[in-house]
Order: sequence, then structure tokens, then C-alpha cells
Amino acid sequence: MTDEKVRIDKWLWAARFFKTRSLATAAVTGGHVHLNGARVKAARAVAIGDELRIVRNQEEFVVIVQALSGKRGPAPVARTLYEETEESKQAREMRGSERRLLNLGKSFPPPKRPGKRDRRLIRKFTKKV
Repeated sequence: MTDEKVRIDKWLWAARFFKTRSLATAAVTGGHVHLNGARVKAARAVAIGDELRIVRNQEEFVVIVQALSGKRGPAPVARTLYEETEESKQAREMRGSERRLLNLGKSFPPPKRPGKRDRRLIRKFTKKV
């Protein structure tokens, strides 16, 4: 399970931050992953105790590497590979609650398609005089 050296893209895939290894490689080369505050290449080796800053979609994770693995396993095992910092957890929860509050004002589509009478009323309402 623990190897001496593991590539960062392989570790991200094994820790289940990305669904495929090619997505992990693309994220690293795209600058969405920083190792100890520096941008790295996909072939860079990860060591225990390294700090990773991972940006995925709208979420940002700051994790400390606890174990190394180059093989993808079940999710409970993958969670043992890293420990997320408390600041990162709190910031993600804050951004999530902000996104939920912003989505409260969204309008929802009608429950069914408008019928003939409804279409006539819509045309009458939107008709410019």
C-alpha cells in the first residue's frame, strides 16, 4: 500500500479527488493543484506531510498527505490517505451555504407544458401593443 514515491497525479486519483487519472493530470498541468504552495508538474513525487491545495470545480481543498498509494481503492481507504485542514472545511462549508442562499431566488419551470388555452393567454400577455 505505501510506496516510497508516488506521482502527484496518481495520488490524486487514488485519493479520489478526480475520477480518472487523466483528469488529475489535466488539473495538475492546468495549475489547479499546488504542492507546498508551488505549482508542480504531474510527474512530481508526493511525500507524507506535504500540503496540497486542490481546486476542483467551485471547491477548494487544503489537505495534508497522511499516506501514499498508487492504487485506487474503496472510498473509506482513500479518505485515510489525507487529512483536510479545519480552515479548508470551514471555508468550503461557508461557500456551499452562500451558493445555496444564492439559488433560493431561482425560478422553477412550470410543472407541465402549457396547453392550447395557456399558450393563448401567454401570447395575449406578451403581445406588444
